[in-house]
Amino acid sequence: MPHAREAAATTRPPARHGPERPLPRKKRTTRSGLRRSVPWWFLLPALTLYLYVVLAPSLQGAGYAFTDWTGLGTPASFIGLENFRKSLGDPDARDALWQTLLVTVVITVVQNVIGLLLALGVNSRIRSRNVLRVLFFAPAVMTPVVTAYLWRYLYAPEGAFNTALETLGLGSLTQNWLGDPDLALWSVAAIVIWQFSGYSMVIFLAGLQGVPRELHEAAGVDGAGAFQRFWHITRPLLAPATTINLMLSMIGGFKLFDQVYVTTGGGPGHATETLSTLIYKNAFQFDEYAYSTALAVFLAVVVAVVSAGQYRGLQRQKGMP
Repeated sequence: MPHAREAAATTRPPARHGPERPLPRKKRTTRSGLRRSVPWWFLLPALTLYLYVVLAPSLQGAGYAFTDWTGLGTPASFIGLENFRKSLGDPDARDALWQTLLVTVVITVVQNVIGLLLALGVNSRIRSRNVLRVLFFAPAVMTPVVTAYLWRYLYAPEGAFNTALETLGLGSLTQNWLGDPDLALWSVAAIVIWQFSGYSMVIFLAGLQGVPRELHEAAGVDGAGAFQRFWHITRPLLAPATTINLMLSMIGGFKLFDQVYVTTGGGPGHATETLSTLIYKNAFQFDEYAYSTALAVFLAVVVAVVSAGQYRGLQRQKGMP
């Protein structure tokens, strides 16, 4: 077989001496600077639309707060901080600010407490937990106007609440829920809490899903009770979800308008007047557009300061600078 050996020798690749050299990499056709700028090009259309539709009109509208604009097409004159000084001396504005702060605190505390309790309940291993999650979250997908109209009929003097109390023999507890100045504000707050407690529940539930069960099991082995496990394990790990819920509920409380306007219109008297309803009335009922714009700017500043404080608190809890 000499010919076969010679043929195999001729087809065998020559032996290489020394380490093999790696294949040269292909040169990149794009520069790093161009690669980094590509995402900004994708954002440019959305940023342009946001600038034209939201930011520019907002800044232009805020500028009217420093003028005597009437909204009737007459030229506006610059008057400085006169509208803001007027708001400081307006008793209606002070009452509306106080009631807005009061209802915001109540809504924030009660809504998040109920949302946390609901989240802890549906996070357990009960069989109906998925159905309960849907039922508790369902009111949050309804528009506030529809919810307010529904509750206005429930709160009526001959509505479902008073009828149920009379049926149970508790007729002495029937109330004029939206007509009593001492109850109207809390009745409106109950509407908001009922509607958005399920929304807070979902955010807390997402945080609970990230709590490792091993920590609870280890704490249980060490003899920690249910409350101790919640306070020392669950509560610290829910800090991001708590901050988000507090921020959203506080912003919603400061901007409360739909439920108040539909149920009471700010009444009886000014018992349920908020900054949002006061802005609406001054602009579209009393034609004081510049003054209402100044109130809106003040409300925007308050919401921005509260949001920044909440965000800063979240960053500190995460250990970020």
